[in-house]
Amino acid sequence: MHSPILSSLNYILQTVVGLYILAVLLRLILQLVRADFYNPISQFIVKATNPLLIPLRRIVPSVGGIDTASLALAFIIQILLLYIIAAFDGILPSDLSVFAVIFTAFLCLLAAILKFYFFALIIIAIASWVAPGSYNPALIILHQMTEPVTRIVRRVIPPLGGLDFSVMVIIFIIFFVEQGLLVSLASINSEVLSLSIRSVVMPLH
Repeated sequence: MHSPILSSLNYILQTVVGLYILAVLLRLILQLVRADFYNPISQFIVKATNPLLIPLRRIVPSVGGIDTASLALAFIIQILLLYIIAAFDGILPSDLSVFAVIFTAFLCLLAAILKFYFFALIIIAIASWVAPGSYNPALIILHQMTEPVTRIVRRVIPPLGGLDFSVMVIIFIIFFVEQGLLVSLASINSEVLSLSIRSVVMPLH
């Protein structure tokens, strides 16, 4: 059993590194949706990720206009985090399946993106009721990042009676996909690794 100090360090590490991984992923999404990079939130993400991302771009060039270096950086950091989490449980790197770690890292990144869109859509839905037409920089960037997704749903399910159901539909889709991620993690042939990862891939509900 972990001491309180080790447990606290483990939690702080996962939180800080997890937030940085999310920032790297958000930078990739900002580029994909062609969001306003002059937005203060965008500028913060750029400045926070530049120190590691710029050197990596010399090795990992963009492919098809996609900043693959951002994806590679998030993937590398996530793999390192998984090994560190396992080390907190007293597990040596040699005791872990490389495939299990890589597969888990992929699922963790996907889960991070799903969590972001889940909470972003909830914030947008609430803001549309309490602060319609707000020009808050955070809300503007959230709209820019979620609009391409909601637009796709609206093509299939157009607004009915003036009500837009796209946000609700996407939230339900994210919920069910997230459950599938948890099942996939449980199927990994490494009980200790799966136990360590439970705090990384947390249920959205």
